[in-house]
Amino acid sequence: MQKILIPLFLSIIFFALSPLKAQENDEDLIQFSGVVVSQDSISPVPFATVMIKNTSRGTTTDYYGYFSFVAKKGDTVVFSSIGYKKSDFVVPDTLSGSYYSLIHSMTRDTVQLETVDVFPWPSAKDFKDAFLNLNIPDDDLAIARKNLDPELLQERAEEMPMTGSMNFKWQMQQRSNQLYYAGQSRMNNLSNLLNPIAWAKFIEAWKRGDFKRKE
Repeated sequence: MQKILIPLFLSIIFFALSPLKAQENDEDLIQFSGVVVSQDSISPVPFATVMIKNTSRGTTTDYYGYFSFVAKKGDTVVFSSIGYKKSDFVVPDTLSGSYYSLIHSMTRDTVQLETVDVFPWPSAKDFKDAFLNLNIPDDDLAIARKNLDPELLQERAEEMPMTGSMNFKWQMQQRSNQLYYAGQSRMNNLSNLLNPIAWAKFIEAWKRGDFKRKE
């Protein structure tokens, strides 16, 4: 009988203390939210990682640097983002409410990268061989002739955009033409000179004597 009462008594104590323990844990939970900003410009840090230290619980900030998740009083929250130094914040364990807001600033981190030599050749030996085999003219006249090659100059002239002075001259020329031919049908007169139908009508009118002086 005693063997049966002892486990039963322990079970009663366990179930009696479980709600108290759960209530105590619930009281430690808070809604932890805030905004992560850059220390130098106070601009938001988007997509920064906000994690509880040594756990897999946390979240990331949105485009505006805002975050919100459930944490416990006394947790150490670690903030990290590319281009910024890691920083942490300890949630106060003396909070009386269930909400806590924070504006957390992060310091920019400058990363010194190692020097990288970029070559268009697979190895230094290939570069040396290509450099030694270059056909560079050592005569000033040959260099000048190469730079003044007509085909090369024509190609450069086609690719070269108009300068500000050339654009101004072109605009003034267009404006001058508009003022000079104002009120005239210049294009119509030119087209009539090349129009065979207009010439035929002119010849017929000349044969009829339409251009004779009338007395």
